[in-house]
Amino acid sequence: MSLLGENFMTEEGEFVINMGPQHPSTHGVLHLKVWLDGETIKKVQPHLGYIHRSIEKMSERLSYRNFIYATSRMDYLSAHINNQACALAVEKGLQVEVPARAQAIRVLLAELTRLQSHQLWWGCTGLDLGAVTPFFYAFREREAIMEIFEETCGARLTQNFCVPGGVMYDVNPNFQKRVKDVMQQIKSKYREYEEILTGNVIFENRTKGVGYLSKEDAISFGVTGPTARASGISCDIRKWFPYDGYEKLDFEEVVMEGGDCYTRYMARIEEMKQSVHIIEQMIDNLPEGDIQGKTKNVIKLPKGEFYQKVETARGELGVYIVSDGAASPYRIKYRSPNFSNLSALETMSVGTKIGDLVAIMATIDLVIPDIDR
Repeated sequence: MSLLGENFMTEEGEFVINMGPQHPSTHGVLHLKVWLDGETIKKVQPHLGYIHRSIEKMSERLSYRNFIYATSRMDYLSAHINNQACALAVEKGLQVEVPARAQAIRVLLAELTRLQSHQLWWGCTGLDLGAVTPFFYAFREREAIMEIFEETCGARLTQNFCVPGGVMYDVNPNFQKRVKDVMQQIKSKYREYEEILTGNVIFENRTKGVGYLSKEDAISFGVTGPTARASGISCDIRKWFPYDGYEKLDFEEVVMEGGDCYTRYMARIEEMKQSVHIIEQMIDNLPEGDIQGKTKNVIKLPKGEFYQKVETARGELGVYIVSDGAASPYRIKYRSPNFSNLSALETMSVGTKIGDLVAIMATIDLVIPDIDR
């Protein structure tokens, strides 16, 4: 076998290349070993661990208040939703009732997080396939959302805003107006997105019929999120196991049947529209009241096992806590969407060309630190 970075010929005449761990289209330190016959992919083998930080073990050494924020460094583009999942798991153990205002603020920030994540994905997908312009257009809207985060939470990417029982602070007085302005801005750009990338003939040729993932294979690999829903699987946690008041909201689960790169692309485009719809329902109807339920300064969960799952921008995140009654978790396990979604990469890629591998990874929307926990 080769050393990292070497390309070599096998005895059978196959050519094996190393893609990554430093490669612009892997979006982080992911190493793929790719077996080729000419330009046709015969096998793909991911090699993980280059950004492993032992977040699960770190979480077991932190208090129930502090471990929440270690998850911001997993899927950093879904940082707020990751924190929300941990807070919900602790609240389930404590049987604490979260005030309605805190729930509404959590959901608003979660959907803004989903929007900025999908905006970054849209721009990077175009960039990966050779279209530079979408990257700049995507950051126009994403930057407006990040400024709202900064004004509300004091941070742009890792907000650290959820606490057991609610949220850390109330929203800024400018919050409602700024959010409504951004929603109008995004809605006015839908046609622009379609003209720049969605309807581009080169983009369609690079994505339609490429990277097919059947419904059966998606279920077998445990694929979730837009990647699974583009293969016809209904799996949106916000619909199936609603939390923080999602059951009161009117929105559609985006489920499509194509299973290829273009369908995965369209699923995320439609999800952005649904997130805007959710935010518009809530922004003028924020309940009055407290932003935190009552909890003790030092939190100790009762002995037992607690599990909570949420819908991040990339799929199902599960938080599994084993408590022995102490002030820190006895065991923590995170079920991350990116790890399961990556497992389907080879099935999507075998038989396609090496250039198609870039399109496939782009439409899975991988965030590598979420894989290496």
